[in-house]
Amino acid sequence: MNTAARHQPARTPNDLGRFFVDLANAGDIDGLVALYEPDAVLAFPPGQTTAGHADIRRAYETLLSTRPHLTHGTPHPPLINGDVALTATRLADGSVTAEIARRQPDGTWLWAVDQPAVHTADPP
Repeated sequence: MNTAARHQPARTPNDLGRFFVDLANAGDIDGLVALYEPDAVLAFPPGQTTAGHADIRRAYETLLSTRPHLTHGTPHPPLINGDVALTATRLADGSVTAEIARRQPDGTWLWAVDQPAVHTADPP
């Protein structure tokens, strides 16, 4: 994937999750940070809250230093209310992500809040 393709803007809220996996697998930290609003909040590393581009960059530098290979999950349809959207993706391990995306003035979408893994209860 070339740099221009990796940094294409999210035209729909669910583009963000798809781009995230592709960018992470490519080791593109700049691209990952670009998916977030400047003052976004990220629940990562687990048990911590990271806020703002500089801290989000550091969190992803640490994550990508281990060279993980991420797989695409199954996105749920976004729930959109005006310029705000709730997105969620079921991951292969059964956990679910939850994000709040906001439509930008140019019509593209960025994450404002990102909870990468909401652990679901095991079925009874």
